[in-house]
Amino acid sequence: MRFSTQMLLWQLACVTVIVAICTGVFVSIGVQQLRAEAETSALSIARTVAADSDVRADVALASADIGTPTNASLRGGPLSVLAAAAKANTGALFIVITDDHGIRLAHPDPQLLGAEVSTDFAEALAGRETVSWEAGTLGESARAKVPVRDPDTDEPTGEVSVGFAPSSVFKELPLLLGGVALAAVVALALGAVVSFVLRRRLEHLTLGLQPEEMSALVQNQAAVLDGVGDGVLAWGPDDVVTVANTTAARLLGIPDLVGRRIHDLALPGPVIAALTGERKLSATGGRGPDAAEPVVLADHVVYIDTHPVSHGNRDLGLIAVIRDRTDVVTLTDRLETVASMTDALRVQRHEFANRLHVTAGLMDAGRVPDARDYLDDVLEASRTAGGPSTGEHLTEPFLVSLLEAKTAQAGERGVHLTVGADSLVRGVVSLPEDVATVLANLVDNAVSAAVYGQQPRWVDVELLDDADTLVMTVSDSGQGVANGARVFSDVPRTDLDPDAVHGRGIGLPLVRDIAARLGGEVWLADAGGHDGSGAVFCARLPAVMRAPTRPRQGED
Repeated sequence: MRFSTQMLLWQLACVTVIVAICTGVFVSIGVQQLRAEAETSALSIARTVAADSDVRADVALASADIGTPTNASLRGGPLSVLAAAAKANTGALFIVITDDHGIRLAHPDPQLLGAEVSTDFAEALAGRETVSWEAGTLGESARAKVPVRDPDTDEPTGEVSVGFAPSSVFKELPLLLGGVALAAVVALALGAVVSFVLRRRLEHLTLGLQPEEMSALVQNQAAVLDGVGDGVLAWGPDDVVTVANTTAARLLGIPDLVGRRIHDLALPGPVIAALTGERKLSATGGRGPDAAEPVVLADHVVYIDTHPVSHGNRDLGLIAVIRDRTDVVTLTDRLETVASMTDALRVQRHEFANRLHVTAGLMDAGRVPDARDYLDDVLEASRTAGGPSTGEHLTEPFLVSLLEAKTAQAGERGVHLTVGADSLVRGVVSLPEDVATVLANLVDNAVSAAVYGQQPRWVDVELLDDADTLVMTVSDSGQGVANGARVFSDVPRTDLDPDAVHGRGIGLPLVRDIAARLGGEVWLADAGGHDGSGAVFCARLPAVMRAPTRPRQGED
């Protein structure tokens, strides 16, 4: 309560300062306007008097006289009478008329007639009008000086100076100050009332929390939301997002989430369905967040778990936790690649051991020429650039190793994997992780399809590179794709073991998104299923190849 009183006093102090500043500004503007009005009036009167034909003729005559007119000759003269009448009609402090030597021809004080004026008259004799605040024999005044021109030659022959006293200029200032003061008091009272009402309203909206408590609450919430590694997204019953941390914005690829409706977000349909709870948990009984089906979002594989939020009987909306599992999937793919290569090395070691046994047996039997012929055959077979399973023109080490590993795996499942004779890769893979993910997924899917196809079971891979682009085609002897339109959609699978690590139905969507991120594409060239042929998948991956550092053997 004490802090609320202090806040109210601070608000009143701020309002007072603002009102005081505004009052000063209005008073200053009012004074400037009064000064400008006086200067404008003085200039208008001076122009009128200077334009009078009698004034122009008399001043020209006095300027043409070589001598200096005496005080006695000027008293009661026509210029003095005219200036006195104009002064009486306009309320000016003075109207002074001089010749070209600054000699007063008309002046409110008769004693000063015939004497030189106390202020500068050079500007008027140069033909220029001036307006200023100056102090003369009659005190400070707002005065205007206008040249009097000869009626024949139109050359300046004297000046007319008109001035207004400050007392006449600022006679309306008290009324102005009174109005400004009244407005300031009303504004101050209104500000005090509004400050009091706002304080009561804020206390009601914040449930009595003080500003420092609200600040601590916001800091704690920000620390919690941005401190967790998962994305957090919350929205009310109207589907408008109210809370979103930076991780959620990064995973969804939308920087400004707060204030937007869930269904208006530019997200894939499965993601929207998972966020809004329309996509149910798998048939494992909903064992918690990990039982939710994964979805592919850009180049991320995420799990989205939603929970309703309510207070009493009031529905407050939903909160979603978005867990990024891309690293786990990537690591799994790497481990599968390593395991495949390990199996291939194991098979090769076993084959090499068998060859050594054959050679040793022939030599022990004394059949050295036969042993020599056998070794020549083995050596000739090993001279094939990519090995017997990878084709003659496929020499890229990474692709050769990966395909030999996949060949060994496919062989264990009764599937014969071959590399097409038209395959030609002259460059070197520069992005092995992306290439391995795409090629391994396509090959694994083809092998799985071939296992359930007819005899003979085979998978054929063709690889071509063009500059930095790698194009791959994978075909199989399976039963084809039943629904080609949904082959790349992350449709949840309910026939899986909930503890299974692989086969969650995210391979092809992930492959598609990786290719799209690289600027390429993956497509179903032939759905198969007719004439005993399987499906044919194609992929184009730009920027994954680079030129070799040196030409390969036999190349220019």
